[in-house]
Amino acid sequence: MQAITTLNLDWNKIGADGAQHLADALRTNKTLTTLNLDWNEIGADGAQYIADILRHNTKLTVLNLDWNRIRDIGAQHLAVGLRTNTTLIELNLCVNQIGDAGAQDIADGLRANKVLITLNLCDNQIGDVGAKHIANALRTNKTLTTLNLRRNQIGDLGAHRLAGVLRNNTVLTKLSLPCNEISGIGAKHLADALQTNKTLTTLFLWNNRMSDELRDEIHEFIEQNNRVTKL
Repeated sequence: MQAITTLNLDWNKIGADGAQHLADALRTNKTLTTLNLDWNEIGADGAQYIADILRHNTKLTVLNLDWNRIRDIGAQHLAVGLRTNTTLIELNLCVNQIGDAGAQDIADGLRANKVLITLNLCDNQIGDVGAKHIANALRTNKTLTTLNLRRNQIGDLGAHRLAGVLRNNTVLTKLSLPCNEISGIGAKHLADALQTNKTLTTLFLWNNRMSDELRDEIHEFIEQNNRVTKL
């Protein structure tokens, strides 16, 4: 029998109990590389069980946990798993009611993690404070290339913090910030950072609070500096 490498259980209601059973099975599993648990109502308790997988499983590379209401407590549990995990390269946590406290814990996990490449936190509520924590983690993280912070109530202060790290970060290639609260001030901070950043190739800024004129100005600047961008 061919070994199972991908398990897709999205849009079910396995809850925390189901997450516990999966965690028990995957603690020693040697074949599964992709696990999709989107829309499963696992909550913070379920996230704690999934974090156990991250601590012990040495094969899982992609984990999808969108729409599970894990909140800040669940993010804290997962962050603990991230600190020691050596295989996961993609983590998706969209629409999980994660705030700035959860973002801080995830940032702590990023500082210690040495393998994660893609982090998707879209449609949460990390705000400017959470963006600051993530930005601080990116100062030392050497692996993350894709970061999605779409629709996270991030304003100019958060954009300023992210711009600050972009000036020196040599790893991140894609940053998604659409549907936030960034005005021309924050957008200018990001554009200025690209004068020294040599690695970012994609910056998504559409549906923020900047004028069409400024958006065109930034777009022109980025094109002149050989950047691929979406505004």
